[in-house]
Amino acid sequence: MGANDALVRLDLNNPVFQSCLLNLQKTDRHAALDTLKKLRQLTWAQLYRDNGLKWEKIVSATPPAGIDAFYSLRITQVRRCTAYRDGDYIRLLTITPDHDSTYGRK
Repeated sequence: MGANDALVRLDLNNPVFQSCLLNLQKTDRHAALDTLKKLRQLTWAQLYRDNGLKWEKIVSATPPAGIDAFYSLRITQVRRCTAYRDGDYIRLLTITPDHDSTYGRK
């Protein structure tokens, strides 16, 4: 079984991510939680291919210290979050208010 066949494990412990999630309006918060439930059911290979989540490498911004690369994925219909892979874990960093701010533009 390869690394991409492992189920995605969630790390929701980042305080910035928690604050973003808890401050979403109710409908966006529920949509984000539905996405998190979906992530837990996917393998990494499925996550990479999922057209709804749109896992994309962020090249227009510098990753946080200690992280080689970070990515964005759709967490609600209009919001994206930033994250990185650490073994089998997806470590969630932020939820951005709009598409452009995910990529360091604006």
